[in-house]
Amino acid sequence: MYKRLLTILVITLVAQISFAQDFEPKDYLTKEFHAGRRDALRAIMPENSVMAVFSYPTRNFSNDVDYLYHQNPDLYYFSGYKEPDGILLIFKDAQTDASGKTYKELFFVQKRNALQESWTGRRLGVEGVKEKLGIPMAFNGSDFAAYPIELSKFKNIIYSLPPTMAPSKTESAFLPGLVNSFIKKANISLDNTTDVTTARRLYGKLTGQLREIKTAEELSLLRKAIEISCQAHNEVMKAGNPNMSELEIQGIQEFVHKKYGAEEVGYGSIVGSGDNGCILHYETNTKTKVGNSLVLMDVGAEYHGYTADVTRTIPASGKFTENEKLIYQIVYDAQEAAFKTLKDGSTFSAASNAANEVIAEGLLKLGIIKDKKDYRKYYTHGLGHHIGLDVHDKSSTNALLKNMVITIEPGIYIPSNSDCDKKWWGIGVRIEDDVLITQDGYENLSIFAPRSIVEVEKKMALKSVLNDFKLAPLKSN
Repeated sequence: MYKRLLTILVITLVAQISFAQDFEPKDYLTKEFHAGRRDALRAIMPENSVMAVFSYPTRNFSNDVDYLYHQNPDLYYFSGYKEPDGILLIFKDAQTDASGKTYKELFFVQKRNALQESWTGRRLGVEGVKEKLGIPMAFNGSDFAAYPIELSKFKNIIYSLPPTMAPSKTESAFLPGLVNSFIKKANISLDNTTDVTTARRLYGKLTGQLREIKTAEELSLLRKAIEISCQAHNEVMKAGNPNMSELEIQGIQEFVHKKYGAEEVGYGSIVGSGDNGCILHYETNTKTKVGNSLVLMDVGAEYHGYTADVTRTIPASGKFTENEKLIYQIVYDAQEAAFKTLKDGSTFSAASNAANEVIAEGLLKLGIIKDKKDYRKYYTHGLGHHIGLDVHDKSSTNALLKNMVITIEPGIYIPSNSDCDKKWWGIGVRIEDDVLITQDGYENLSIFAPRSIVEVEKKMALKSVLNDFKLAPLKSN
């Protein structure tokens, strides 16, 4: 009876997979892209080396509920695999197995399980990895411990162990078992912190060197994520009003993301009004009425693994006050000054210095600071960072090079009780754009969302499709 049930489940799952594929997005990264990234990695790996790339562990949300799974971006980058409990070995040079077959990578993955898949979703399994991801030397994770590969023979063993996960004493197909088996095969001593750190740094350098420069395929997905994010910001500008809550504004942003096919947000959505906008990573978003204050929205969509990072600051009333205009214009001018430095071969330092000078001079002119060096009281973060598979994406150099995608995000934050005139209290402004470095300059990929005072107010005067969306009051209120 049990075997019959499993057979029925397998047949049902196969039918579901075939049916579902007709309606899957058609713009995922291809197996050729991932194979190309593995080849690019091999080209920069040191001689006689192997790299191990682990999947990320699942994380518990509460009791028997886990967080939605998010893959190690490096493993996704090199394979396209989105499931837990996997290890990918990438060799600098071709290896030969006992039968004389040559290979350049080995992939040990999560085993198919019809009953589990009926609860937690479809798995690729070995055959799926071979067919859909184009990695022929794929095996079940449970085969890794006994697989005849002597990793300790390599001069350079490059790895970074999965986060927040101590190796288990049990050999299993699950991630702790894979880690344990890897440590044993590679003859690694976790007590030798120098060797572990060296391996991790080389891993970071190599992956950063590749991921910091975006390919045409990656840029296509990043453009989509960024445009979706801009459309969400635009809709909030049109729909926003003083009676909205921070959560309602977050809801509009993320509804628009889903409407355009973005699977997730790239990070916790930040929607802060008034003093809350002066908290850099404010994510509770619980203020029930934004009132006639500025609303800082740092919200970015994640599309097929690639994340935007766009911030707009708007007046909930639709019009900036005179004091808000003065602060906003300084931030806008600082961003423009930073933009002018950007091109292939420029540096974050040059862009930062340009923005810093504008902010310091502006705050001094308004009397908010008495000495230019004190501008850091109200501008407490860096100018920007790389984006891609991570919102703070990997990099390996301080130079800004063609086809890097970075953020430029100056800001001024003046919380209540600051050491300046009260008329400035509660003003928090950040403008953040996602920028592609080109040969002779830059392309602002998030230009679709208004930035200037005039453009923001003009957009906010438009009618939103959500203006007439009314819900019946809750009976519990």
